[in-house]
Amino acid sequence: MKSITIKGSQRESVGKVSTKALRNAGKVPCVLYGGDKPVHFSADEIAFKDLVYTPNAHTVVIELEDGQKFAAVLQDIQFHPVTDNILHIDFYQLFEDKPITMRIPVRLEGNSPGVKNGGRLLFRKRKLSIRALPDLLPDFITIDISKLRIGQTIAVETILNDDYTFLHPDSTAIVQVKASRTSIDDELAEDEDEEGVEGAEGETAEGGEAPEAEAAE
Repeated sequence: MKSITIKGSQRESVGKVSTKALRNAGKVPCVLYGGDKPVHFSADEIAFKDLVYTPNAHTVVIELEDGQKFAAVLQDIQFHPVTDNILHIDFYQLFEDKPITMRIPVRLEGNSPGVKNGGRLLFRKRKLSIRALPDLLPDFITIDISKLRIGQTIAVETILNDDYTFLHPDSTAIVQVKASRTSIDDELAEDEDEEGVEGAEGETAEGGEAPEAEAAE
């Protein structure tokens, strides 16, 4: 998984007065949990842009001015109710031998024949919660929908992986194609395509080469 580096300064004081002063200076007060003791630090709000305002999942390397470095993941974030400025962020420290829980974005690839035939694609789960060792965390979970027909569903049980554990029931629907008023049956569509090809071949065999206008169609 891709990592973002956050450069910050350890906080000497964690009271309300110092916290307010940090925010007035454009900095975000943060706390890193999971180690021997919590680490209080602050960083420029702009430093969190690529971590917070993105649909992608990232781990974090926190670099403090005294040379300390910590691998971590974002655990919780608070925004101002009016301005949407970041008020506070909690991080959780990562260790190579300890599994971590994260929400990973789902990426669809391929073209669904069900959608091609007028069905509605319903993307039920755009992110999935998984538990894995830090080195095995994926950037995203890819799902191939190139065989997804009308009435079919891709559920968690069909994409199980040895590298991580899904924290959802196996029957949880991720993506499915529903019939719509304009949709046609996938199998009927295939039959019509085959009949069209056979009919064209038969006509050519009996009548010689098809006229150019008909061939263009």
